[in-house]
Amino acid sequence: MIIKRMIQAIPMMIAISIVSFLLIKLAPGDPVQAYITPEMGPTEIESIRESMGLNSPIHIQYIRWLKSALKGDLGYSLVNHRPVAMQIIERLPATLGLMGASLVISMILGIIIGLVSASNQNKLFDNIATFTSYLGISIPSFWFAMMLVYVLSLKLKLLPSIGMRTIGVHTTWDLIKHSIMPTIVLSLQNTATVTRYIRSSTISQLREDYVIVEYASGASKREVLYKYVLKNAILPVITILGMSLPGLVSGAFITESIFGWPGMGQLGIKSIFSYDYPLIMAITMFSSFILIIGNLLSDILYGIADPRIKELR
Repeated sequence: MIIKRMIQAIPMMIAISIVSFLLIKLAPGDPVQAYITPEMGPTEIESIRESMGLNSPIHIQYIRWLKSALKGDLGYSLVNHRPVAMQIIERLPATLGLMGASLVISMILGIIIGLVSASNQNKLFDNIATFTSYLGISIPSFWFAMMLVYVLSLKLKLLPSIGMRTIGVHTTWDLIKHSIMPTIVLSLQNTATVTRYIRSSTISQLREDYVIVEYASGASKREVLYKYVLKNAILPVITILGMSLPGLVSGAFITESIFGWPGMGQLGIKSIFSYDYPLIMAITMFSSFILIIGNLLSDILYGIADPRIKELR
């Protein structure tokens, strides 16, 4: 099944690359601007355009890019003239670390809060959790990030507001302090979503006949909840695991830019503003690849959690 899904992903990646390439080419701006100096005349500018292949038809430019990409050559940045692949490799650990921490935290918190909320339906904790989760889904990430910076950094001076490390400091605690606010912002909406899914799924399971049978056989509320209900209620979360990756990838662009986190998101925003199209294409394709892998992982985990679904596929 994994090989079949990977083969199915190939035409999808090609379609994404074609659409992305066309959108970048149709966007306003000219990549030659990055090379122009006040001393250059029209002839020199035209020469640069020709050397970059920008005078070729757009389908020729795309085929040329695709051939290079398939060989692992993603081109050079138009701004800093460094290999694109090298820049992505340098930034990738920071982004994956932030996304991984956010995903783990949101899953753990969402499952715990959702379970406790469902087992105390319509009580004080449930009402607070429901209100907070709706708030978490509704609040824009950039606004929440700015509020955290204002309160925790500017007013209380508890956490650094920008960067991944303090200059000259290389301790683990310094890295943790810098990552706390970006991680909170990136995991906010995911935590709220997981909480809502787990709560509704658990309430639905608590009304099933097998729960009544377990209660009748003398099982305690805690035993029924954690031993029998949790196993079935957690299935929707596995689907969310794949669905949450698009939000994490797009959220990383906003979060990393606000907090100056040196990851791929920040690099992507810079490349868009500077019209660095080789870098934009590479980051778009890499983000798409992560999303496809996330969906594939979601399918595999779902099949492991519920073998009946695996048999149907």
